[in-house]
Amino acid sequence: MNSRASQPIGVFDSGIGGLTVAHAIRELLPNENMIYFGDTAHLPYGDKSEAAIQAYSIRIADILLKKGCKVIVIACNSASSAAYELLREYVRKDTHIINVIDPMVDYVLEHFAGQDIGLIGTKRTVQSGVYARKIEEGNKNIRLHSLATPLLAPMIEEGFFNNQISQEIIAQYLSDAKLSGIEALILACTHYPLIISEIDTYYHGEMSVLDSSAIVARALREYLTRENLLNDVRRPERLFLVSDYTESFAAAARMFFHDEVQLERHALWNS
Repeated sequence: MNSRASQPIGVFDSGIGGLTVAHAIRELLPNENMIYFGDTAHLPYGDKSEAAIQAYSIRIADILLKKGCKVIVIACNSASSAAYELLREYVRKDTHIINVIDPMVDYVLEHFAGQDIGLIGTKRTVQSGVYARKIEEGNKNIRLHSLATPLLAPMIEEGFFNNQISQEIIAQYLSDAKLSGIEALILACTHYPLIISEIDTYYHGEMSVLDSSAIVARALREYLTRENLLNDVRRPERLFLVSDYTESFAAAARMFFHDEVQLERHALWNS
C-alpha cells in the first residue's frame, strides 16, 4: 500500500450541504480517514463574490493541507465554479483537487445526449455558466435549462425541509417556465439532496433527478484506485471542523454520521 494511503480525505463546503458528499464518500469508501470543514461563518457561498469565495477556499485548503490530506474535495458548486482552477494552481503537486462539477458533467454527457436537461443551483453557480460551457464543449447536443434558486440553500441550513413551507418554495421554483420540457434535473448544489424526496414528489417520481454526491464519490474512488491510495485500515477517523459553531450543522452531522461526530471550531483567520 502507498505510504500516503492512510492520510485523510479533506472535504469542504460553506455549511451542511457538503455533508451529503461526505456521507456518500463514507458509504462508498468506509475505510478512509476524513476531515470535513464547514465554513459556517460565511454561509451561504451562493451570494458571495468570486473573490470572497476564493479567499475562503484558499484558507480552508491551507488548513486541510496542514492536516495532511491526500485529496481535497470541493463539496460545493459555488466554490467549485469560483475557486477550482485557483486551488489547483495553489496546491500544485501537494494534493489532488476534485470538484463537484466535472464528475456530474461527465455523467450527463454519457447518459443524456440530445436531451433537454434542467439545472437548479445558487446564483453564483448559475451566473458562472460553468455547467453550460462544459456541457456545450462535450458536443452531445444537450440543451441546458438553468434556474437560480437562491432561497433553497439558506432554507435547508435553517432546517426548513420536509414541511409545507419547503414544499411551496420548491413548487414555486420547479414550476418556472425555464424548466418546462426537461427530461432530467441536475441538483447543482450539494444542499439539495436533502430535499430530493420533495423534488421527487413534485415530479411524481417521473423525473430523473441527478444528485452529484454519489457521482463525486465514485470519481474519488476511481482516482484513489488509480493512484494506489486506497486505505485498508478499519476503524477510520473522521473529524468535523466548523468556522463557527451552529446547532443546525451539529444536528445535520449527527443525522449523517450518528454518534461518531467529533466537532471542533476552527476559525479561518485568527482574530
